[in-house]
Amino acid sequence: MRKYGLIGKTLKHSFSKKYFDNKFKEENIIDCSYELYELARIEDIKQLLSDNPDIEGLNITLPYKESVIPFLDELDESVKDTDACNCIKITNGKLIGYNTDKEGFLEAFLSVMIMDYHNMLILGNGGASKAVAAALDELSLEYTIVARNPKHKDDLNWKNLTTEHITDANVIINTTPLGMFPNTEQFPDIPYEAISRVQLAFDLIYNPEKTEFLKRAEAQGAEIENGMYMLELQADKAWEIFND
Repeated sequence: MRKYGLIGKTLKHSFSKKYFDNKFKEENIIDCSYELYELARIEDIKQLLSDNPDIEGLNITLPYKESVIPFLDELDESVKDTDACNCIKITNGKLIGYNTDKEGFLEAFLSVMIMDYHNMLILGNGGASKAVAAALDELSLEYTIVARNPKHKDDLNWKNLTTEHITDANVIINTTPLGMFPNTEQFPDIPYEAISRVQLAFDLIYNPEKTEFLKRAEAQGAEIENGMYMLELQADKAWEIFND
């Protein structure tokens, strides 16, 4: 039996197991299983792999996309480009890290582009944010990262975010976990009144289908998109890596 799984901190409501279980059933793949592995800390990955030597691949989710990197033996260029890993292929005991979030976001974003965007706001600066930024770099699109604790000189401190930053942005992308189930009442603190119908609000969260962030943007007339299609795309790309 080929064993795969997802590691993260809280996985009770994860999409991944259902997605892969359905995939195995629909494609009549009978020699594979997919499990959820909740880790209290990323260091526990060593014990997990020791206890489960038959694991051949892992997906990585919050909050370990960055902290898992020191435990990898080899980094694909996609990880070097994003400084984040959401996919590990295990071959002969060697852990090889990949990032499929970038390609997943890129394809999902291109599918909803309704105009020539030129100025983006990325809310958050974690692992998912880095993948989004790398995708926008590939498209040669300008963006500003908004964060509570800016990591780069060009990043915008959240406390300095103004209505002008919102109105100047064609697209506002939420990469934070604010609004993710079960904390569905949460949302990024931005001046929603400055959002208009000429903008796109993109939330990487897929559960719930419509976050408070998207609801508030939609109420202002903006186009909205959640993270489900991106998630499906990155999962498919991870499966390709596992089977390459």
